Amino acid sequence: MPAAGEWLSAIRARAALVAEAQPSGIHGPPLRHLLGELQFLTRPLKRKVAGPVIRQSANPRVVMLLPGFATHPIRLRRLAQHLEKAGHTVKNWGLGFNMGPTPENFDLVTERVLDLQSRYGEQVVLVGWSLGGIFAREVAKRNPDAIAKVVTMGSPFSGNPKANNVWRIYHLITGHSVEAPPVVADISAKPPVPTVALWSPCDGIVSPRSSCGRPGERDRAVALRCGHMGFAYSDEAIEAVLRELENI
Repeated sequence: MPAAGEWLSAIRARAALVAEAQPSGIHGPPLRHLLGELQFLTRPLKRKVAGPVIRQSANPRVVMLLPGFATHPIRLRRLAQHLEKAGHTVKNWGLGFNMGPTPENFDLVTERVLDLQSRYGEQVVLVGWSLGGIFAREVAKRNPDAIAKVVTMGSPFSGNPKANNVWRIYHLITGHSVEAPPVVADISAKPPVPTVALWSPCDGIVSPRSSCGRPGERDRAVALRCGHMGFAYSDEAIEAVLRELENI
């Protein structure tokens, strides 16, 4: 077990990360949008599959869903149910809660993607919510032959990494800075596969500019009207992902 001195050193290091100053001119979404995110608390984890009209896919795909920071794949259950109803094979990332990137869990996600490609004999579509989309983009950069497409949902891959309302919480939990993640060299570089960014001007967590990205950082950007939490369950987000799966 770590000695008391090591624990104290770790606590001090995280406290210093949390206390970092917000860069001048950089900020997250406004308070009214942040408060709007609280509506997800009134939505049960288990919801009926009823919602958007689902048509059987003409080209079913193998899809991996990657959860957002500090969330579990259960939050993507409704999305998974609708994709399966359309005929797609849906898998979660296999790591439980997403508590941030480390070389170890990044390698585990990569191994799971390669295993799915081998098992099903086709490229995998990665759909990542928030931080899960960062994982998806990085896996695709390193293993483009295994990936058919990347779809990010409210993922902060562009601009200043502190342009969001949760970077201090991220620092506290992960123990590293959003400006120096342990597995990412150039977070804004586009993967060498078709890459689509779903973003929303109503996002209360991540700056819309960060999740929309600039030309060259993604192939297309699609604007939705849901909040950040709504990417995981809203009819609008589900319909957008289904469209992207047909457009491969």
